Amino acid sequence: MSYTITLLPGDGIGPEVTAAAQLVAAATGVPIRWEPVEAGEKAVASAGTPLPDAVLESIRKNRVALKGPLTTPIGSGFRSVNVALRQQLDLFASVRPARAIAGEGTRYPGIDLVVVREATEGLYSGVEHWVDRDHSAAETVNVITRKASDRILRFAFEYALKHHRRRVTAVHKANIMKTTGALFQTAFRAMAERYPQVPSDERLVDNMCMQLVKKPEEYDVIVTTNLFGDILSDLCAGLAGGLGIAPGALFGETIAMFEPVHGSAPKYAGQDKANPVAEILSLELLLRHLGEREAADRVFHAVWETIAEKKVVTYDLALPGYTSRPVPPSSCSAMAAEIARRVPLVDLSVALTTSGVDAPDAADPNLES
Repeated sequence: MSYTITLLPGDGIGPEVTAAAQLVAAATGVPIRWEPVEAGEKAVASAGTPLPDAVLESIRKNRVALKGPLTTPIGSGFRSVNVALRQQLDLFASVRPARAIAGEGTRYPGIDLVVVREATEGLYSGVEHWVDRDHSAAETVNVITRKASDRILRFAFEYALKHHRRRVTAVHKANIMKTTGALFQTAFRAMAERYPQVPSDERLVDNMCMQLVKKPEEYDVIVTTNLFGDILSDLCAGLAGGLGIAPGALFGETIAMFEPVHGSAPKYAGQDKANPVAEILSLELLLRHLGEREAADRVFHAVWETIAEKKVVTYDLALPGYTSRPVPPSSCSAMAAEIARRVPLVDLSVALTTSGVDAPDAADPNLES
């Protein structure tokens, strides 16, 4: 079966890392026709808007998209295209696995967490304004609805069931945010009663940050609101080794979009030095969504082998904190080529080992829809 997939190359390092993912996709042999569309800064220059209608039309038609990072101006400029895409396409569930790769670069080599983040409302709803004419005070409205809360909570419990996860933990701040936080808390407790077969608990967001740093192994699926999910998913990525290896997926009722957790890193644009792994692992999640599980497994293990061998890795994976031996950094395109080279060679019939470290099972955090 062949697939037509919308491709958003993105801004900054986006074109480089999406090209890397395309190279790896070709190595799998899965027949994919890419339909490229521009959003973000390039679209402003060419179409006068960061989110042209053609982008939304392509994604709605193909129902699957691979996206590079898009720049969001800080403090001024156009509104976040990432937020607009999620709201316009109703991509309500942001799923961000945090998996340690090859055992180095983290104090927690066995980390395996999944953050499920509500992605359409909360403090990212875009309802904000100046309070006074002098622009000396501003207000942002935290929109939390029971409908959206129920939907993301149901998704998290269903995800846990489908993928045989151990626990669902809801994160909120209901002790201080006694309306919005309490609404999410109430919805969680009601949903947990519907899934008695799934162990569940809840944490305040500040306490959750501390618990994740102290004993992340006690947690599994974390479900929370938009802003908290954004923060916690970066924290979990750090526990697993960094944003350079952190993929993400966004799900709606009929549409799925896959993207790295990291940003566009404009200062590295065009230098061919960005880590392509987060984008390549986003491709892995995309392949699982398509039902191409063997291809996805091959991609994951090719990434794992490449990082474990530490011969062809980008600068961030060659730093002393990530490896115990000196490694000359390679380019983004060279690392992508090395991963692509390994994809057809991966033997999935035996346990993969490199330098005495067992490779993890890539199948556990499956994201097939």
